[in-house]
Formats: sequence, C-alpha cells, structure tokens
Amino acid sequence: MNNIALVGNPNAGKSTIFNQLTGLNQKVGNFHGVTIDKHSGICHISKDIQVEIVDLPGAYSIYPKSPEEKIVRDTLLSHQKPKMVVIVVDASNLRRHLLLYTQIHDLGIPVILALNMIDLAEKRQIFLDIPALSKNLNAKIVPIQAKKGIGIKELKEAIGEMLISLENLEKKEKPQEKPKELSQKQAFFPYLQVDFWEKEAIQEVKNALKIENSYTAYQYLQQGRELDFISKENSKKLTQIQEKFLTNTQKTLENQSKEVNARYEIINDFLKNTLKKPENPYSSYTKGLDKWFLHGFFGYFIFVLVLLMIFQFVFALAEFPTQLIEALFAGLQQGTKAILPEGAFTDLLVDGVLAGLGGVLVFIPQIALLFGALAVLEESGYMARIVFLMDKIMRNFGLNGRSVVPLVSGVGCAVPAIMATRTIDNWKERMITIFVTPLMSCSARLPVYTILIALVIPDVWFFGIFQAKALVLLGLYFLGTIMVLISAFVLNLFIKNTQKSYLFLELPPYQIPIWKNILYIIWEKVTIFVLETGKIILAISVILWVLATYGDTKKMEQAETQLKAQAKTEKWTKKQTETAIATAKLEHSYAGMFGKVIEPVIKPLGYDWKIGIALLTSFAAREVFVGTLIVIYSVGEGEDNEKEEILRKKLKDEINPDTKKPRYTFAVGISLMVFYAFAMQCMSTMAVVYKETKSYQWTIAQFVYMTAIAYLGAWLSFVFLS
Repeated sequence: MNNIALVGNPNAGKSTIFNQLTGLNQKVGNFHGVTIDKHSGICHISKDIQVEIVDLPGAYSIYPKSPEEKIVRDTLLSHQKPKMVVIVVDASNLRRHLLLYTQIHDLGIPVILALNMIDLAEKRQIFLDIPALSKNLNAKIVPIQAKKGIGIKELKEAIGEMLISLENLEKKEKPQEKPKELSQKQAFFPYLQVDFWEKEAIQEVKNALKIENSYTAYQYLQQGRELDFISKENSKKLTQIQEKFLTNTQKTLENQSKEVNARYEIINDFLKNTLKKPENPYSSYTKGLDKWFLHGFFGYFIFVLVLLMIFQFVFALAEFPTQLIEALFAGLQQGTKAILPEGAFTDLLVDGVLAGLGGVLVFIPQIALLFGALAVLEESGYMARIVFLMDKIMRNFGLNGRSVVPLVSGVGCAVPAIMATRTIDNWKERMITIFVTPLMSCSARLPVYTILIALVIPDVWFFGIFQAKALVLLGLYFLGTIMVLISAFVLNLFIKNTQKSYLFLELPPYQIPIWKNILYIIWEKVTIFVLETGKIILAISVILWVLATYGDTKKMEQAETQLKAQAKTEKWTKKQTETAIATAKLEHSYAGMFGKVIEPVIKPLGYDWKIGIALLTSFAAREVFVGTLIVIYSVGEGEDNEKEEILRKKLKDEINPDTKKPRYTFAVGISLMVFYAFAMQCMSTMAVVYKETKSYQWTIAQFVYMTAIAYLGAWLSFVFLS
C-alpha cells in the first residue's frame, strides 16, 4: 500500500484534513524512540486505489527546533520516504507556510499543495491567483475549506492522478535511487545566490552515500550528526566529509540561516504578482478580543473563569455517567456471583477482573469531557492565548505555558491531565510537568480528606464566616500546588537537557469549532486510555485482589469458624457476619501481613497495621482507603453515608495500645491528610505515566519521590502537632 505523508505548519488545519480523509479508519501509536503520537489511517481514493495517510507533526522547516520537527525531517530524509507528500498551507498566511514547501519540493519528493482556509483568506480580503501561483511553484494546488469538507474530493482525485502518473513513470524508467535530481528549472535550490553552495562537498556526499538528489545530500552534509537512522559506515564517511568542508557548528548555522533567507526572497518574488492583501490582515474582531484575553490583569482573570467553567462542566456532566458505570459494574458483579458457583475463579472474575475493568471504564466520562473541552479551546483559537499568557510565569519553575492546562486538569484527575502533556514540545519541560502533576490534589483524594477532616477538625468558625473544616480542605489543595512549584523548580536545576526551551507560537484567528473534529479527538483519547493504560490498571487490580484474598489459610479458617459461632450466639445478621469474616480474612491475608510488616516503618507517623492495609489497598484508587477501613472495622450494613458515620464513630473510639489514648488524634489525622496530599497512591496514574514516558525509571523515580516527600511531610506533621 502506498504511503502518503501529510505535512504542514502548526495550525494549518492538517489534522482536520487528516480526519476528513481517513474518518474513523485511524490508528494511533508512537514514532520510533519518542512518545509523540503517530496518527495514520486508511484513505479510499477510489474503488481501485487505497492509501495509508501518515499525519506528521506540525513543522515550520526541515531545520528542526523541536522533537516534532525532527520527526518530519527524519521521515523526509530517510531511505524509507513517503511515496508522496501533501503539504497543507494556510491561504491567509501563505508566505511563512511556503518555506517548508520549497524545501520538500527540492528534496525531489512528489508534492501536492493543499491550500486550506480559502474562505478565511477571502474574509481578510486576501486574494490569490491560483493558476499563476501553481505555475510559479511548479506544483499541483488544490483549494480547500477543511472544516466544511470542501475540496476533499478534489484532493483525493489529485492524489489518485499523481499516484497513477508516478506508477507509469516508474514502469518506463530503470530502478534508481529516489528521490531523483531535479532539473535547474524545477528546483529552487540552484537559484539561491549564496556562497555556501559547495558543489564539491555535495558531490562527495552523493558519491559516498549513493544519493541522487543534491538537496538531500546537502541536508546530510548540514545535519548528518543528528540523523540517527544513518548506518555506522555511512556516518563515518559523512563525518570525514563534514570535517573537511564544515569547520565548525557556527558555519553550519550560518548556512542554514542564509538558505532560509534566500528562500523567503524567492517566495516574496513569487507572491508579488499572485497575492493581493490589505496592509493589516489582522482582523478587528480578533484584535478586539485579544485586548481582553491577553491583558496583563483581565487576561488571567478570564482564564481562571474559563477553567472554573470547564471543571464545573466536567464534574457536573461526568457525575451521572460515572455513577451509571459504577452501578452497572456493581450489578454485573452481583449478577455474576449469583450465577456462578462459589469459589476462587468466581472471586477472581468478580473482585479482580470485573472490579479492575470497572476501575478503568469509570475514568471514561472525565477523560472524554475534559479532552472535549480542551479540544474546543484549541479549535476556537483560545488555547494559544492561554499558552502565551502563562508562559512567562511558568518558565520561572522550569515549565512553559503549555504546562498550565495539565496542572490545572490534575485537580480533576491526574490520568487525563498527564495525557494532556503531549502538547508540550520541550522534552525536559514535558517530563517535569508529568512528574509534578500528580501532586495536584485530584478528586479521588476528596473522600479521604472529608472523612479525616470530619474526624479530627473541630466544628469552629473564624470571624463568623470561615469554617475551620473548609479552611483545612482549602489548605490541602494549596499545599499540593506549592509542592508542585517547589518540585518543578528543583527538578529544573537537576535535569540536564541540550534542547533549547523557547515558545514559537502562532496566534490563530478565533473560529467556531467543528464538532465532528471534537468527536474524533474524544474518540482517540478514550481509545488510547482504554487500550493502552487500561490493561496495566487491570493487571495491577488483579494482583491487589490476590494479595488481599490469599494468605495464611489456617488462620483464616480458624477465624471464620470462630466468627460464625459468635454470630450464631449473638444473632448477627448475614451482612454483619460476612463483614466480620471479611475483616478477619483481610487481617490474615498477604495484604494484612504486609500491613503488619510495614507497621514499624509507619509507626513514627502514628499509624498502625490497619492503616497500613488501607495504604496498600488504596493504591488501586485513593478513595478505596475509606472502603478498606469500613471492612477492617466491620461497619456492616447501611447506606454509604450511614457507613461513613459509623466508621467515624469507630475511628474516634479506637485506642492506641501504646499510649492508651485515642488512635486518631488531631496529629494523626493531619499526618494522614498530608501523606495522601503528596503520595502517588494511584495505579492508574502510574500506568499512564509509564505510557507517556515509555520509561520504568521515570515511573519508579516518581513513585519513590512522591512517597518520600509524603512520608517526610506526614512525619513532620505528626511530630510537630503531637
């Protein structure tokens, strides 16, 4: 199957065209060696022609300044080049977009120019003589309005015609190295009137590496040290030629700068007679909005309001489907237990597999709604303003403007928040953002906070308007945010990165989002989470079930026999008996044993083995902490709110055998809250961190770091408040 690359500057509408060409016939992976998404899909050009479209990351030039641009460069320069390239350009900003076209054209790769946003250009009173431009550029040009699907049919026809033409040409010609050398009339490169056209060096590269195209050879000469796909033998040959002709790196950079400037001179000449536009194309509508959205004070105020609206939207709409999924799996678990015979297999299926699967799918409403909201901001043009506005502040902590969205999203859930870091170009800044995002207090911590606050914080008011409990809850969120900034600042000092950090950003015009594109994005994010991250969460869920189910069989059986006899004597209900037996079994399980093993470690924090079990089981999900304590303290029947009320009473009455005083003192309660504010305690987050970083080292380092500061913070809290 023929492979066609889709290339273009950021914000040119490339992804929209990709969605129009491929529909739902898409797959998402990662480019080799990096975590940047690789989008590819099947496009049916005609009944007889089917091609694979690869949507390459946005790039301004084949001289890369980011990992995304390196992918584009490597794809176009490697021996496994695409059959042809469709370059998407913004008709309303043609001069800048044509630089990449002239470079790819000179590489000898067949090109079609998709002239997008024609309607927007006309609104800005920008008019193009397309036939004349096509002649000047020596390119097939297809006008398109991607958001409305206008011109997609014509683009498919152009692709089909070029493929047929290329196949006919290949049948006539003898096999030779591709891409071919362009004639003097066809290429832009020979017309560059600069002093770096060193024919001897280019010819040596062509001969040594058996390259047909002069501009391709020139790129190997300029950037060969950075091309990982070159064989060791060819790399050695190339190094010798580079040392002979390019004496230093500065000369290479100067050559690149001269070439780009010369290309822009040629583009300006081509556009003189083919492009007519007003002196100030920046629309008054966009300019008027930006006065507010980019304002030094009101810009931040509006941004906070937008975020509040998004989270209110996400929480309000996600609540019902989340509860529905939870109820569905609860019913499924009960139904499965009723149908299947009692035994280890049924317990594994119900409490391990189904519980784990429910733990995966319960995140879907939040992920879908959050990424849908972010896609609306992106499509509307406002996201670029957020990034620009926040960049200056975030850089003080080793982050950039794009970090703010994942960090704020982490208040809802760290899983989609970490997935949202893919928009960050700089590797170092992306890694720091991933590393610190779980420190933001997510919604899963809230059940832990609320029961502990109700347990140890007195019901008092300050100045008649501020409740102590509310102030403590606010303080926990504030504590997480402060630790995020401190951690990011420290990591910025220690993580070394040769990639220069900068923000090169186009502020696109404001537009009404196309809902079809929003739905594509939501589908993609949900699919990635379920298929990639979900399997890890499911596996860990089963492991935790095994630890909490199996253990000292003899002691479990003895405890069960004793409790059944006691239940009969004291006339317990069936539910009370089951809860008491479950508590005893949990105590003698591997999880219970682990709780007792780590008791000496957590004792300095004021914790006992019961809390140790809760810490272990809540690794499945932080809110499991409350459910585990309900089982341990044999709370029994009742609605959830009734159970929590009974649990609070039992926790209040719990006595520390060493001190003969209450176990859950003010110091212990605050210590636990601080621990949960900082600790990872979430297998879903760890799974998505590994998925995004492709590194066990980063995932383990993050877990160790967060556990260490959680332990230290909890210990300090307990010591100072005791």
